Amino acid sequence: MKHYPLSILVIAAICYLSFFTPPKNEMEEIPYFDKIVHLCMYGGLTVTIWFEYLRRHPQINRKFITLAGFAFPVLMSGVIEILQATCTSNRSGDWLDFAANCTGVLLGCLFSRYVTHRFLKRSKN
Repeated sequence: MKHYPLSILVIAAICYLSFFTPPKNEMEEIPYFDKIVHLCMYGGLTVTIWFEYLRRHPQINRKFITLAGFAFPVLMSGVIEILQATCTSNRSGDWLDFAANCTGVLLGCLFSRYVTHRFLKRSKN
């Protein structure tokens, strides 16, 4: 836990943002703006988890990074969507939000594997 402070901070921010009532603003008029936000939140979480992992480990443990850097954000996303649908009156669960979250996780994994990993390898040399 202490080795992933940024990841924990991002998780807390996503949990907060997922349950508070957002103020009305002009950004809502942009088509699919909500889905872009979901993609960025979960892509950012995934990149953060990978970054903190790769910074501490020169070799990738595929089992750990698959669980922590892929399965956990997807599971977290699904649980939050279910909780929004069943436990709140100001939010609703949405399959398209879940799909955007999963797309963000997948893009975050690809970016981390092929960009962040190479960048950190070069900076250590």
